[in-house]
Amino acid sequence: MLLDKNIPIRYILTSVKYDLLIVLLVSLLTYYLTEKSHRYLPEMPLSIPVFLGTAISILLSFKMNQSYDRWWEARKVWGAIVNDSRSLVIQMQSFFGQDEREVIRRIAYRQIAWCYSLGRSLRGLNPQEGIGHLLSEEDQQEVGRHLNKPLAMLQLNALEIRALRQRDEIDVFTHVHLDKTLVRLCDSMGKAERINGTIFPSTYRQFLHFIIYLFVVTLSISLQDVEPYFKIPLLLVIALAFFMIEKSAYHLQDPFRNRPSDVSVTAIAITIDINIRQLLGEQKVPEAAQPSAFYIL
Repeated sequence: MLLDKNIPIRYILTSVKYDLLIVLLVSLLTYYLTEKSHRYLPEMPLSIPVFLGTAISILLSFKMNQSYDRWWEARKVWGAIVNDSRSLVIQMQSFFGQDEREVIRRIAYRQIAWCYSLGRSLRGLNPQEGIGHLLSEEDQQEVGRHLNKPLAMLQLNALEIRALRQRDEIDVFTHVHLDKTLVRLCDSMGKAERINGTIFPSTYRQFLHFIIYLFVVTLSISLQDVEPYFKIPLLLVIALAFFMIEKSAYHLQDPFRNRPSDVSVTAIAITIDINIRQLLGEQKVPEAAQPSAFYIL
């Protein structure tokens, strides 16, 4: 997640360097062709690139709104995961007796592992990496048999709670409440997977890029009386503004791609880890996630 800090110019330019290179080539080619055949070209009214620029602004505004909606929905999903993870532990501490402290710890550790695993799974990383200390050998073997590792951990918690109910160590009321919390966690996982698996229409981006290049061509022809040493840098600066907004929207539309603009699922999982360990009364807790330069993952 990008922080409220100055974003390095290098990061901005790196994200749009190929688009600017294409703009530069298009500008030079347009200048060359207009110089060679300006006698045969009709005069290009400035109102045409102005119209295209207005259309681009509207399209960019729409895409930015839609992309931020996807990002914000993903952030709300992980906010719900934080709440339900805390609630699960507090409910167990409230409903279970003192003899069940080891059960509470085991389920709580699975929940911590679930948060780390879900975040890594959404980013396309190994979902079992770094959680071995949170799960028993039996749990790791059981989780390893499943394609969806986070779902397997939820199932293990659900089965253990069911076993407690079958032994009459918890009543029906307790079972129902814990089951509702697990269902909410499963719903949140499904929502995050839906966002991650639903692709923003790629044709929209392709059409938008085509219109921007068309805008550059028409503006270059309209400014054919302007000297090239001024016109070409001007075209690059204007195109840079459009492409920076488009690239920002492009990154926001996929909030789980292990990029600086991601929802900070790793930092959120560490926060959950700290909170749950402290609820369990443990003194040794992980350090809070630290930002890397201008973002935090």
